[in-house]
Amino acid sequence: METKDSNGNVLNDGDSVIVNRTLKVKGMAATIKQGTTVKNIRLTGNPGEIEGRVDKTVIVLKTEFLKKKS
Repeated sequence: METKDSNGNVLNDGDSVIVNRTLKVKGMAATIKQGTTVKNIRLTGNPGEIEGRVDKTVIVLKTEFLKKKS
């Protein structure tokens, strides 16, 4: 099954995505602000999630909150 962003665009390893809205991260005091770019993503076994690095921390993000950067 393909991994798709909130607009239905197919995501691949190494793509860059933009966060659609401000997200609170469980286990961290920080938040990820709307408009943050996550570069060089990695796909996980789950088509609804990707792995990316934000502020030197690797986190798993749900694709429903992401938009592929063109």
